[in-house]
Amino acid sequence: MTTATLNDMEAVNRRILDRRAANRSLPPYRAALIPEVTDLLASYFDKVCPGAVVDGVRRVGGGASKEQFFFTLTDAEGARQQYLLRMDPRSAITETDREREFILLQAMAGVVPVPEAAWVDPAGSHFPQPAAIMKVVSGVTKPSGSGVKVSGLGTWLGEDLRAKLRDQFLDHLVTIHAYDFRANPLPGFEVPDADDLQAARWVINYWHELWRIDHGETRPIVALAQQWLADNLPPCPPENLVLTHGDYRTGNYLFDEASGQITALLDWELARIGDFHEDLGWVLMQIFGTNEDGTFRASDLFEREEFITEYERRSGRTVNRTTLHFYDVLSSYKCYVICAANGLAAARSQHNHQDVLLTFLGCATAIFAGDLVRLLSQGAPA
Repeated sequence: MTTATLNDMEAVNRRILDRRAANRSLPPYRAALIPEVTDLLASYFDKVCPGAVVDGVRRVGGGASKEQFFFTLTDAEGARQQYLLRMDPRSAITETDREREFILLQAMAGVVPVPEAAWVDPAGSHFPQPAAIMKVVSGVTKPSGSGVKVSGLGTWLGEDLRAKLRDQFLDHLVTIHAYDFRANPLPGFEVPDADDLQAARWVINYWHELWRIDHGETRPIVALAQQWLADNLPPCPPENLVLTHGDYRTGNYLFDEASGQITALLDWELARIGDFHEDLGWVLMQIFGTNEDGTFRASDLFEREEFITEYERRSGRTVNRTTLHFYDVLSSYKCYVICAANGLAAARSQHNHQDVLLTFLGCATAIFAGDLVRLLSQGAPA
């Protein structure tokens, strides 16, 4: 590839990469304290919602990429509403853009279930880092009694919840992919249509650059995967370009445990305009699924071939197995970069409030290395 080709990516991703590189030399980051967050919220709402009172601020568990806090806001008329503050740390396991996520949540309101986006501070003008505030939605990400584990990794739903959730899960994905981004443009979202390889080229360039910025050592499996991806860019005809979610899986939606109703789709921060196969490859990753009695279920909802067939039937699209294989490889490569480079770099630099979790997730690198070896060895299905 030429230098110009290697640098071909969405402008927002170039800004994210430049920000991450610039932050490397900054001093350690300290997690925000409850009194500090309370004062920040109070002063913020003095400006945007005069007369409102903030109380009940508490940290939300989890969140390897964002600091998150629940709080209650009482407006001047006495109405109370619970909100969630999502604030960037100095460096995260995934680098994203708060304004982009905010725009997308607003666009998806009424299309699929999403939290209501209320306020955003995209540049960190008021909060120490870029931040967004949204209304809290009721629901859980995993069944009660399922133990303490990273959200969405091997979550077992069981037969009853699986039967209630699976159609909603797939139908919502089909609906997202049907969003007409040309008739209803999303500000800041570029369309990779300069040529039919640009959709794939944009995404591998971004993740290759993340690895370059954050990696600690040369690793043969990464070099092999990078070369294979560059050599096997799949064409994406215009009809295959969709709004992708970017992180669609169990663990990234809320549901009512009693009814099995999905109440909100979460974590839209990796969304972009791209090939629909990219979302499918992510859904089908083994680490997000379960393997019970030798039967693999993607997100514990569908067997692999069943998911592909049902997606084709409900969406009217045809899944190209060679293209899907490319995005299978890319998904494992992304996860390798996230765990072996981004997460560990953020932990080493003390730029994240979850350095212990990020270090723990570094252990998953071997899983993704194994996935890459398996996928690159078997080749694309005929």
